[in-house]
Amino acid sequence: DTLRALFAGRLILIADGDTLRPRWTSIVPDPKRNGLRFAFEATLSRLPGALAIEARLFPYDRQHETYLNVHQDGALRLQDLLAGERRTATFYSGTRQGVAAVVGTFIRSGIHHIFIGPDHILFVVGLMLLGGGIGRLIKIVTAFTVAHSVTLALATLGILDPPARIIEPLIALSIVYVGVDTLRARRGGRDARALIAIGFGLIHGFGFAGVLREFGLPQQALGWSLFAFNLGVELGQATIVLLVAPVLSLARARAPSIHARIVTVGSWAVSLAGLYWLVERLFFAGP
Repeated sequence: DTLRALFAGRLILIADGDTLRPRWTSIVPDPKRNGLRFAFEATLSRLPGALAIEARLFPYDRQHETYLNVHQDGALRLQDLLAGERRTATFYSGTRQGVAAVVGTFIRSGIHHIFIGPDHILFVVGLMLLGGGIGRLIKIVTAFTVAHSVTLALATLGILDPPARIIEPLIALSIVYVGVDTLRARRGGRDARALIAIGFGLIHGFGFAGVLREFGLPQQALGWSLFAFNLGVELGQATIVLLVAPVLSLARARAPSIHARIVTVGSWAVSLAGLYWLVERLFFAGP
């Protein structure tokens, strides 16, 4: 009873948002491993789409590692390691509810990453400063999404995965470039935003891959998670377009001189921010 009470608060199961209460059924010696084997059960009316397992079995031991194996229908479906600050793993079942849980989780993750990533936001805003109709701006941003989807998949699948110490400065350089190119195009140069979005989108994709690795990709639903994350990124970018484009369009129609200043000052701000990140990531980033 003491052992059951001890572990009751250290193993938490959450099925589709509902916390389960495991019922401990037995504790038996395991001589081969010089330990104890605990068995428990938790009843559900149906197989959950997402099952989150939080294990803090020995919180006083910072070096402790919990090896997690999840089986479904007798087959091993997930292996994970919980250690340090990472105490939770999520299993997505191979059901329609599981697919829905994966899609919902990773769409939110894609949207969240766009809005907490000032470098990605500035890159998208930089592409918008020259203006154009909503349709054209969406096409430019979509070109960025298509390009980063390619490298995101390559990195996630382990086919091509450059180190962050190379990718992060290149992302900063892309922001510098888009600001400078906007100034050039405003003086009569060619509008090459779609090509820029595709070219640098390939670089940004490797940056997104680093985020997904930290978040944890479910191997049993890899395709769905990649699709949903990209869709979330696209939705986040489209939101930025819908918020910023009308303001730029209104300024261009009502006050051309003010719009010209916005483009100039905005382009310099984008480039200087990118230059700051470039220096920081080249010379002051951690190992």
